[in-house]
Amino acid sequence: MVIRSEVIVWPGRPYPLGATWDGEGVNFALFSEHAEKVELCLFDTAGRRELHRLNVREQTDQVWHCYLPEARPGMLYGYRVYGPYDAAKGLRFNHNKLLLDPYAKQIAGDLKWSDSHFGYRIGNRLEDLSFDRRDSAPGMIKSMVVDPAFTWGSDHAPRTPWHKSTIYELHVKGFTIQHPQVPAALRGTYAGLGTAPVIDHLLKLGITAIELMPVHYFIDDRVLVQRGLRNYWGYNSIGFFAPAARYCSTGSINEFKTMVKTMHSAGIEVILDVVYNHTAEGNQLGPTLSFRGIDNSIYYRVVADNPRYYMDYTGTGNTLNMRHPRVLQLIMDSLRYWVLDMHVDGFRFDLAATLARELHEVDKLGAFLDIIHQDPLLSQVKLIAEPWDLGEGGYQVGKFPVGWAEWNDRYRDAVRSYWKGDGGQIGELAYRITGSSDLYARSGRRPYASINFVTAHDGFTLQDLVSYTQKHNDANGEENRDGADNNRSWNCGAEGPTDDPAINALRARQKKNFVATLLLSQGVPMVLSGDEIGHTQSGNNNAYCQDNDTSWLNWEQTDTDLLGFVRRVIALRAKHAVFRRRKFFQGRAIKGAGIKDILWLRPDGGEMTDDEWNQQYARTLGVYLSGSAIGEADERGRPITDENFLLLMNAHYEEVPFLLPTTASGMAWVAILDTSCQTSRTPGVQYNAGTTYRLQARSLALLCERQRNQRRESEQSEA
Repeated sequence: MVIRSEVIVWPGRPYPLGATWDGEGVNFALFSEHAEKVELCLFDTAGRRELHRLNVREQTDQVWHCYLPEARPGMLYGYRVYGPYDAAKGLRFNHNKLLLDPYAKQIAGDLKWSDSHFGYRIGNRLEDLSFDRRDSAPGMIKSMVVDPAFTWGSDHAPRTPWHKSTIYELHVKGFTIQHPQVPAALRGTYAGLGTAPVIDHLLKLGITAIELMPVHYFIDDRVLVQRGLRNYWGYNSIGFFAPAARYCSTGSINEFKTMVKTMHSAGIEVILDVVYNHTAEGNQLGPTLSFRGIDNSIYYRVVADNPRYYMDYTGTGNTLNMRHPRVLQLIMDSLRYWVLDMHVDGFRFDLAATLARELHEVDKLGAFLDIIHQDPLLSQVKLIAEPWDLGEGGYQVGKFPVGWAEWNDRYRDAVRSYWKGDGGQIGELAYRITGSSDLYARSGRRPYASINFVTAHDGFTLQDLVSYTQKHNDANGEENRDGADNNRSWNCGAEGPTDDPAINALRARQKKNFVATLLLSQGVPMVLSGDEIGHTQSGNNNAYCQDNDTSWLNWEQTDTDLLGFVRRVIALRAKHAVFRRRKFFQGRAIKGAGIKDILWLRPDGGEMTDDEWNQQYARTLGVYLSGSAIGEADERGRPITDENFLLLMNAHYEEVPFLLPTTASGMAWVAILDTSCQTSRTPGVQYNAGTTYRLQARSLALLCERQRNQRRESEQSEA
């Protein structure tokens, strides 16, 4: 029931959009180009009763606005927008549907799915769509007015340089929900992520930035709820300003801010995985929750000659209309809000190619990329593109402009194929582990434009990559049809868990091969959370709806040997500049060094020839990295020098003797890492130049050029 007692309403202002508390009252502003009438609906504190329905009479430049001098933070509200309902023309106004404010800073309540959330009644045929008059408010989530005040104190962004960054992709809930040292009441929340045990784990690991899977407010798809599942990953946004309430233990957005401040105090950056390419309202048969009811044909890209339907470059049913200035404004305002008000340090853009589409094709000179590039705030934070979408010409790896880093799936595929044992991979592998100059150098970008990863949330975990050859997604309820089929994975001899010690030993070695390759490659490494402790999803490579033990990290079953290895290799990378160069290798002698910055070696010690790169049988490769020929300077202009390293990789199923190259006088090769883990070949053992190193089957070794018999405390720590 609507209570129509008098409420004081002033004209208000058209800017800023959203609900803005100024210390005395709240200004409300909503953009809608085609609306004929807008009502602001106010609710009780539980969100169950609609107390007031106010006619928003003022309109300035297509923004409907009013000011309530008696309104306060905590007030729950929503909108009803009037206009024509003509789906064939792309108009889907229905004032019976309560709508979220696109600029809502907090969203309260739980969405209780019912047919009332849809703007139409469905008959047996599409043409039978009819206007639905049921009120959706009782089961609808509500927008909330917030007080933005927060004591940031001396908080400052770590601003870790790209070349010194190590990114750790994690899920807020899955990371802590089963962590035994996190207080039970805080597990699975922003507050839990900011606790000492979590910070301690990240610091010991050597992580410089966490990349949070989506925390913009998202909903569980109705079809998943009907199957008893949830949208665990969160790529189903409906609120671009509001933190997901399901991860909040206090009911206040300040919990998220506190987590960010805590991370910053530890020197850790916070990067958000953001989804601006589509919304949770789906295709033409989807619900009316916000944008669709506010102004459908403005917020979404509709088919030009049949606007009943949407252009779908994302595979989710709709695509936000980046061609409209108000939609661009919405996204830019959201990004600035998360940087200015929430202090985040960067963004990873899901299906970023969609954001760069103008008329149809992906355009790297498009409005979205241009606006980001010139923005004095956003151009200075970390920007990471998932450089593809599902539309025609959507694969854009290597084509984003300067200032952007990219998820490099060619790196993932090359490294997986190589360690799987596929032939003919060493040429592709060489490009990938040296920063992918073929993708980024010509456009003036640097090696750190490549975000290198072997595993990510989408696909197998590291444990599953070496344990399963086929996906096992039956629990998703889609008859194992979902998820990628070509995983470039190998089960090492048995599908799934096994008691065979030889297979388990091989899997342990393969995991270390992947870890070492990732962390010793040029570019920015991204580690999937849980990989360092041996987390498995039992072969599910698309666990987007598995909000359960399948996805949650099991800290009680930590692979301590693997964890120790990951820590050591991250520390090794952080210590040695030769593994995190800011410039691409030249493949020739650096002026003043008298030696090439990189050499590619065969097992017989000779340099690779052009013809040998394409040999199908070649599965062994040596890489000499010259620390004395880096050719870069530090912040004060001093030349950067490092030790010389030899990286040996053998994906063959048999041992390969590798002839060690000549060293400077009085130097020897010291073994730093060897993933074969044989007790007779412990790290720290010295080898003279001209002798052979017995590179074990399916193993990686790293040797360093040092003085003979030199024993330093630093060597012991590396070993």
